[in-house]
Amino acid sequence: MSNLLYVFLGGGLGSLCRYAIGQYVTTDSSFPIGTFVANILACLILGVLLGFQLKENFQDNYSLLFITGFCGGFSTFSTFSGESLKLFQTNQAGIALLYIGVSIIFGLLSVYLGYKVQTSL
Repeated sequence: MSNLLYVFLGGGLGSLCRYAIGQYVTTDSSFPIGTFVANILACLILGVLLGFQLKENFQDNYSLLFITGFCGGFSTFSTFSGESLKLFQTNQAGIALLYIGVSIIFGLLSVYLGYKVQTSL
């Protein structure tokens, strides 16, 4: 039961952070910048945590709280997918493809960068 509580608490905190970013990082453009920023930050944080877990032998409850819970609640693949579909449906295929491409590239780079920063400390 305590494992579920760690995931629940971390996920709730991550979701609140994602909501706050969505409220404060907005533009008038069609590009969904709030979701993009939340996902890239979640990837960076995940990379740091994975590096820390490797170096410090993270306890399972910390992994559940921060990696599974917080990063899982902070990032949002479903919103990313829905926004991409909406861009295609509104004849904004160029922005949709840009969003998909930069999200994947910057997400992977952010996880790698966070991991490398943490493991080099």
